[in-house]
Amino acid sequence: IDEGKTEEIRVFVEEPPMFPGGPEELLRYVAKNVNYPQDALENNIQGRVFVKFAVWSDGSVRRIEVTKSIFPSLDQEAMRVISTLPQWAPGKQNGKPVSVWFSMPVTFQIKNN
Repeated sequence: IDEGKTEEIRVFVEEPPMFPGGPEELLRYVAKNVNYPQDALENNIQGRVFVKFAVWSDGSVRRIEVTKSIFPSLDQEAMRVISTLPQWAPGKQNGKPVSVWFSMPVTFQIKNN
């Protein structure tokens, strides 16, 4: 049975989901795995794409969506990077693993060499 379809995704829980190594490691992972889209570079477009996703009760990342868009290729790249995130420690409510919404920015900054 696929319980995923009926699983409630919570906003607030007693124990939020945790990326392996914590929040700093999450930001480092995202920064390291972003491929700056060529069209955005050529047009000098930078900024933050905000994404929302569910960390499922099994720790997997699902239901990725952009909540604040900048530019189509940057939005796509933010979603791609989030889709590659490794397994999380799921959020917990009353000691039981539950699915939880998680939001974060993906920053695109052109490095001037």
